[in-house]
Amino acid sequence: MVLVDSDSVLIVRVKGPLEFRCLLDSTDVERAHKIISTTFQNLRSQVKSDFVVLAVPDSPVFIWPNKDVYVETSPDTPCEDVLQWTRTDEHDSSGKRCARKKNRKGLAASVLNLSLVMEVTRPGCLAAPVLRKTLQKSHFLSATLPMDCVVRTSCSTTIKEACSQLLEALTHQLCEMEKLTLQHMKGVTLLLPEPLHFLLPEPIGLVTVLFPAGVSDKELETQRRELHQQFDLPDDWPYFRRTNVYHFPNEPYGDGYLRNPHSVLTHPTLDDGKVFLVRGVYSYHHYMQDRISDDGWGCAYRSLQTICSWFQQQGFVERCVPSHREIQQALVDAGDKQGPFLGSRQWIGSIEVQIVLNHLLGITSKILFVSQGSELASKGRELANHFLTEGTPVMIGGGVLAHTILGVAWSETTGQIRYLILDPHYTGGEDLQVITEKGWCGWKGPEFWDQTAYYNLCLPQRPRVI
Repeated sequence: MVLVDSDSVLIVRVKGPLEFRCLLDSTDVERAHKIISTTFQNLRSQVKSDFVVLAVPDSPVFIWPNKDVYVETSPDTPCEDVLQWTRTDEHDSSGKRCARKKNRKGLAASVLNLSLVMEVTRPGCLAAPVLRKTLQKSHFLSATLPMDCVVRTSCSTTIKEACSQLLEALTHQLCEMEKLTLQHMKGVTLLLPEPLHFLLPEPIGLVTVLFPAGVSDKELETQRRELHQQFDLPDDWPYFRRTNVYHFPNEPYGDGYLRNPHSVLTHPTLDDGKVFLVRGVYSYHHYMQDRISDDGWGCAYRSLQTICSWFQQQGFVERCVPSHREIQQALVDAGDKQGPFLGSRQWIGSIEVQIVLNHLLGITSKILFVSQGSELASKGRELANHFLTEGTPVMIGGGVLAHTILGVAWSETTGQIRYLILDPHYTGGEDLQVITEKGWCGWKGPEFWDQTAYYNLCLPQRPRVI
């Protein structure tokens, strides 16, 4: 599925449970597989029945797509109009809900979320329940299938057409769930299929993959390798690890940290220049977070935390972002510091960042040394090559200050250069507008650096793993 940067592109998503229930009256594998296949076939029939309902959450919009019944909308209503019922944080002057639009490259302009439900009330007379007792040894299998489908369409597409595409996607997902269930079935134990969405490099875009729930990424390496081959992806980046799952606009991260604040910035324009950026997702770590008062001494710790978050959120490592205390303990354990360093407010620099990354995460780093800040203007080629080949955030320390470099805009012909800086010295709340407008995350010129101070740059090297 290909996503392009256009306001007309719309992603329609439907989520909801379908109840999987069947009775296995035999331990025979062939017989069990046949019963499970029949159960999935019945579920696909449910999706095509008159009782399936698609609803816009937190709104009076309900749609019976298989019998052309529409509440608060009509079959010919453009999806763009249905978006107006979507609850967001933005409102117009009259207080009416407005659909939020995303314009970042590679993402959908808008996302219309629908819920999948089944109508309980059925037409006809109600019959009294009848109980029947049967003495039979059997296994009752019950599971809730977490249906989750996305389709790419346009804002001008009618809601009827979009619903038709969704029903087709749901049917296809049930077919894939059946295959996965039978493939991973152990005796009478079922592994629940788990739909996950991944945003792959252009021009592939957003794809949905089914993994068996409860099976680790390591155990799924063979399946992930097959996906790399299917989408012609290199084997040096873990695209399909669960930490890389795409977060939709209505699904904020639960830890409170901002992700990729640089993505809303406008790139500088240089004569014959190119922009080279950090690749992937990171968290912005800065002063005074996590109820730690580190104003004045913790900037390098925060820059290190941002780097660690990058490796964790790309799936290269499983370890959580270390605290200040854990960073200090790592330096003591590595033999770089003595016991009294623990609990202190002592600064660290690029060399210590390199040591901690290697000790805690097994990540190696290159150190780039400049004797004075004025030399940084000539390091465009080195930095551009780093972001092109490694894509990791860079920690730079000089004097008593530390910053994180997220990218460079550089012209090979003119030598012009701008640095994309994430400043860990920020002490406010997680306000994206303040952070970007006040320059805590922003593009800086060569004059940003102290022209006479020395600087060490720690350039983390990413592992080549799938």
